[in-house]
Amino acid sequence: MIKRFGSGGAWEDRYGYSRVVQAGPLVLVAGCTSVVDGVVQHPGAAYEQATFAFQVALDALTKAGARVFDVVRTRMYVVGAEHADAVGRAHGTVFGQVRPVATMVMVERLLDPAMLVEVEVEAYVP
Repeated sequence: MIKRFGSGGAWEDRYGYSRVVQAGPLVLVAGCTSVVDGVVQHPGAAYEQATFAFQVALDALTKAGARVFDVVRTRMYVVGAEHADAVGRAHGTVFGQVRPVATMVMVERLLDPAMLVEVEVEAYVP
């Protein structure tokens, strides 16, 4: 059985996606950033943006009954290698005890030029 959960974000309806999809034991969270009401939070601060984005993702996971210790995979899309360490440290702050598999990819830019990082989170809830 597949369940879909929205966050009410404007881009979800416009672009036709869900914030969270639960497919059996897998709980998948769409890309999350540090945007609130269309405004990027913590401009210029990659660590803070990443921490904020991970919290958005974790909050979304709870809608499907998952929690941080259920996270098995993360992906980080980072604008500029100079921000990689800050984003990696934010990942460690949030997931240091969980230790999911993780991928960090450098990208040219994200939808809003003030965004430095976008994250995806996947959980397994048997």
